[in-house]
Amino acid sequence: MPLAIVASTNPVKIEALRLALTRLLPQQTWRVQGHDLPSGVADQPMSDAETLQGALNRARRAREAVPQAQLWLGIEGGIEEIDGRLRCFAWVQMLAPERNGRSRTATHDLPEEVAQLVRAGHELGHANDRVFGRHNSKQGSGSVGLLTGDALTRRDYYAQAVLLALIPLRNRDLHFCDP
Repeated sequence: MPLAIVASTNPVKIEALRLALTRLLPQQTWRVQGHDLPSGVADQPMSDAETLQGALNRARRAREAVPQAQLWLGIEGGIEEIDGRLRCFAWVQMLAPERNGRSRTATHDLPEEVAQLVRAGHELGHANDRVFGRHNSKQGSGSVGLLTGDALTRRDYYAQAVLLALIPLRNRDLHFCDP
């Protein structure tokens, strides 16, 4: 059974990879493990470029930590201010022997109550917890789940981007650029 490593122990990210693999490659059963590995960027990345770098760093560190795996994945959530609004998203970086892929989630605006706390230096998860009266929401609903009443769960939000990052695994006859 092939082994896939997520560079995080966050159960939402582990389940997002498990779900994406099941949907995209249903003929194969994967063993999915999470490992707590640093991103090498700020706890709360504040730009598209920094967030992408965090996802790439995580995937590379996963490959270094568990070289015998067949797939390594980094997911990094970030925020960027555009036109005075804080916009939330995540980058996904997949590394596999001779195959790499990446994708980005959809983007959504943060409410000003959360944005003010983030601008003051709080990590998004902590800001959400304060505004919504939750505890450890980043390992649960996250901002997307809190804002949609879980009509879109954080797992499903990530799973779509993870699935798109895995496209090169399903299309082995096509060529994709390396990160």
